[in-house]
Amino acid sequence: MNQDLLKPFDMTGSVALVTGASSGLGRHFSELLAKAGARVVLAARRVDKLEGAVQAIEALGGSAHAVALDVTDAASVGACFDALMDWCPEGAPDVLVNNAGVTATRPLLQQTEEDWDSVIDTNLKGCWLVATEAARRMVTAGRHGAIVNVASILGERVAGGVAPYAISKAGVVQATKSMALELARYQIRVNALLPGYVVTDLNRDFLYSEAGQKLRARIPSREFVTLSDLNGPMLLLASAAGAAMSGACVAVDNAHLVSSL
Repeated sequence: MNQDLLKPFDMTGSVALVTGASSGLGRHFSELLAKAGARVVLAARRVDKLEGAVQAIEALGGSAHAVALDVTDAASVGACFDALMDWCPEGAPDVLVNNAGVTATRPLLQQTEEDWDSVIDTNLKGCWLVATEAARRMVTAGRHGAIVNVASILGERVAGGVAPYAISKAGVVQATKSMALELARYQIRVNALLPGYVVTDLNRDFLYSEAGQKLRARIPSREFVTLSDLNGPMLLLASAAGAAMSGACVAVDNAHLVSSL
């Protein structure tokens, strides 16, 4: 294969900040970007939960650092970016993967105000706080950059029992487009990744249970998404390979969004 074709995906020399990096998609994206050559800053509320991920990246020859971050707290967000000064003097990463997210699973009439606040504050307000702070730092430093907001196919369709989550992810989709419009003049790209039902250690037992198999039957391909399925789309949006992409919402869902089920 012509290696020049793959060169735009090489992220050597770049700094990437990944939120919600202690497990699941966040940890996977951190390891992926490190393998692509980026120096990765892993962020989560508890730094001790990031130690295993940092060690795994370093064992593969990558460079990683852990930073405490509560995405719902503007002061914590600012402190997180200040902590980047050792890695990038401007305090601005080249890439932000806005991945932190939570859900509350119960019927609409049983959802509480606390459920709403927790989900909306983390998934939508948190996305907004971190992305806008990253953009401010990039603009101040005169640096171009890429922001990838991790949304969900539930940002464009609905499912029972997860109303606040679906509402928050719909907000992330629209936030991505708004950010892309206003930040294009600064050469900051903003795109969203919309995973379908992804098999992780946290949900594997459910997805392969009887209830999970009923969910699987609604997917046109009859297949769940694997973590590795997200590699290509994430690298495209985060690297120079996607230089002309901004405002895009890329679904990785085995055709679930185009299904009527």
